[in-house]
Amino acid sequence: MTIDSLTAATRKQVDTFLQQKLEHLTLNKRLNQAMQHGVLLGGKRIRPYLVMTIADICAANETDAIRAAAAIELIHAYSLIHDDLPAMDDDDLRRGQPTCHIAYDEATAILAGDALQTLAFDILTEGSMQGLSAERQLQVVNVLAKASGAQGMCAGQAIDLQATAKTVTESALEQMHLSKTGALITAAASMGVLCGSNDAQQWLQKFEQFARYLGLAFQVQDDILDVTGNTEALGKPQGSDTASEKSTYVRLLGIEGAQQRLQNLHDKALQSLSDIPYNTDILKQFSDLLLKRDH
Repeated sequence: MTIDSLTAATRKQVDTFLQQKLEHLTLNKRLNQAMQHGVLLGGKRIRPYLVMTIADICAANETDAIRAAAAIELIHAYSLIHDDLPAMDDDDLRRGQPTCHIAYDEATAILAGDALQTLAFDILTEGSMQGLSAERQLQVVNVLAKASGAQGMCAGQAIDLQATAKTVTESALEQMHLSKTGALITAAASMGVLCGSNDAQQWLQKFEQFARYLGLAFQVQDDILDVTGNTEALGKPQGSDTASEKSTYVRLLGIEGAQQRLQNLHDKALQSLSDIPYNTDILKQFSDLLLKRDH
């Protein structure tokens, strides 16, 4: 079992939903193609998998969960398009394919990212969710909005850009990744619970705690793979963070120190799950596979 095989069913459901949505956006063909390039060309669908798996554990309506899962993947895809731009990380390869601004052009890539971002909120607000009150549906939207912007992912990217070629403390590095990577992963857990039953809401903080530790561990593994992985498996240039003098756990702690930190975070994530009175074995398996991946 690999992380790709575990998430395959979710990937198929979410990609089918997104494909159908994008096929109806016919106003500008080139923009639509760039949007599809950004969101449908590969990817592990980690965030949608978390949404749908936790939603299922919490007895959610599946249609509501798919909408939430698709929305968070659109936000993730938009962020990757913009991260890859020359003004940001200036990357040419993503998921083994030319990045959006290379495949199309910089202006089209910016617009595609913008359009994917707004489509996420269109999907979440296009009519009532079947199993949720209007108040709970608004909470789902609010969680994603906060995780995406100046209180989450965008703040993390700003900190990352400012920290390039500088030595930062471990606490500063952790705060950066709690925002840049961790915010959306935590939001995925939150959205899954919020789509669930009323009884499940009492465990929201525990699921969020699990996701925060998992998000940090995911980033530590990314930093390790930047050094130990290869371009073909990673789908992006190996060593790109090192070459760009990015602040990473490996740069700060060394390989062995980063591996120890990874194990510590993984243990804390699993401990958070042990406090939840539901069957969370699938999340434990997901966590194990995610942190042993080679890409």
